[in-house]
Amino acid sequence: MISVLGSVWALLLGILLIMLGNGMQFTLIGLRGDLEGFSTAALAVITSGYYIGFLSGARVTPVLIRRVGHVRVFAALGSFMSAGLIALPIATETWAWMPLRLIIGFCMSGVYVSAESWLNHAATNDTRGKILSAYMIAQTLGVIGAQWLLTLGDAATSTLFIVASILVSLSFGPILLSVSPTPAVTVTRAMSLTELFRHAPLSTVGTFLLGGIYATQSGMGAVFGTQIGLSTPQIALFVAMLFAGALFLQYPIGWLSDIMDRRKLIFGAAAVGAAACAFGLTTGGQPDQLLIAAFLAGGVTTPLYSLFLAYTNDDLSADDMPAASGGLVFVFGIGAIGGPLLSGWAMQLLGPQGFWFVLTVTFAGIALYALYRMTQRPAIQVEDTDSYLTVLPTTSLVAIEAATSWAVEQAEDDRERDTPA
Repeated sequence: MISVLGSVWALLLGILLIMLGNGMQFTLIGLRGDLEGFSTAALAVITSGYYIGFLSGARVTPVLIRRVGHVRVFAALGSFMSAGLIALPIATETWAWMPLRLIIGFCMSGVYVSAESWLNHAATNDTRGKILSAYMIAQTLGVIGAQWLLTLGDAATSTLFIVASILVSLSFGPILLSVSPTPAVTVTRAMSLTELFRHAPLSTVGTFLLGGIYATQSGMGAVFGTQIGLSTPQIALFVAMLFAGALFLQYPIGWLSDIMDRRKLIFGAAAVGAAACAFGLTTGGQPDQLLIAAFLAGGVTTPLYSLFLAYTNDDLSADDMPAASGGLVFVFGIGAIGGPLLSGWAMQLLGPQGFWFVLTVTFAGIALYALYRMTQRPAIQVEDTDSYLTVLPTTSLVAIEAATSWAVEQAEDDRERDTPA
């Protein structure tokens, strides 16, 4: 493992630095927005702006890379992102934050496409699984570490925004100095939503709802914390627990995914998420209990995304998998745009607890639809399924296609080993 990481350590370090900066700004938006008197609805629109940019960047960046190359695209987008972060405390108005967040989201999506193309190029069939796992861990640790950095400054000043910008700028060094130009990235055209729903109704509906859950957790969690009067360290720890849960629960859920009907696991994970959010709804703002709710709710969110991708691939040929994955990435993005808007409206109407209410209902919707789908078709035999995909909702289609290819290869190898000679 050490020798494998030795070939990509600079890329992983760069990703860690980027996620430190990007993770800081997600929570800072809620903290500073509250200090500036932004309404919940305004912060919800600003949060959705990030995902509009992110979805757009996923579509446009491959075209830019084909025209001018990875290095130029990565450097340009990284520079724009760094500038956007440092501009946030300069123009603390809702009309300014919306386009700035859209630009940051666009740039972050493009950075993912570029970095993941380099990582995939550096991997071999034997090392791809390990490299992707290390990449996902670096991303998650970056977001968690970013919350700790927030406790070292004051959101009322520009300092933390400047630190986030510096971290993003510093990430260029290890990445650009360690990579060589790679072939132009190619991203498969997404499957149409009609065809995707026909092939994978559970994954299509579930991924859409999960997009809203993920964006609400990551974008509105800090807003919820400020509204119930948590201190900055408490808010940072609350947001960190949302991502720490995913780090700890990804493996056990992945292990279960390879030995049982994935629809039952989707139902179980969504039911745990709904129960955790219902528990959060009844805590009365007690910090310790909120951390438990955040750990469990966040802990099942990322694995559910991987489950939907894996379950979709179980029923498709290898040729159709990339197109289906592209469709699910798009569906997730649409859900992520709508999630904060819905939770912002609920928080305006019901108060801070609208945050937990929307999450509870959405998780329950996934669980109930999974239960319904189990009555509509027989289960796929476990031995006929592909390996579980360990991917994060924020990764681009480049990493998802690489993970899909690895999962198919692993499943084929397992079946060959189980076949009597």
